[in-house]
Amino acid sequence: MKVSDIMSAPAVTVGEDSTLEQVARLMLDRRFGGVPVVGRDGKLAGIITESDFSAKNRPVPFSLLRLPNLFGHWLEPTIERIYQEARGITVGEVMTRHVVTVREDDPVAEAMRRMCESQVHRLPVVRDGVPVGMVSRQDLLRLMLSVGLVPESASRPTA
Repeated sequence: MKVSDIMSAPAVTVGEDSTLEQVARLMLDRRFGGVPVVGRDGKLAGIITESDFSAKNRPVPFSLLRLPNLFGHWLEPTIERIYQEARGITVGEVMTRHVVTVREDDPVAEAMRRMCESQVHRLPVVRDGVPVGMVSRQDLLRLMLSVGLVPESASRPTA
């Protein structure tokens, strides 16, 4: 089975000059966990995911203390101000530039291997550097259910 058999297509992309507010709305409206970012030439330039919007712990230099940091600001009672400022930040400023990708004709096993090795939840599917789709862990779970790799009892929530 090939990636093209399970990927979501066509790819929904954003430009590097899109604001975080625009991308957040897109991701919430479409229920995406991430979207490929393209340059002016339409080729993949990066990816922006839900984790780019959340606080990340960064150590304080020369200290064991760890404080939450969001968009380069230490969190304090002014979190509302930080989010207000973040609305104008562009995707190009915070996206991940090194993106693990797959091609449409790659085997699904290769997509699984790349996700596991890179510890990512989604991979842009590219053709000549241009995003044509996305494959996510949810796509892999759907595949497992459809071919019976997950017992039916495991797919039903328990009360």
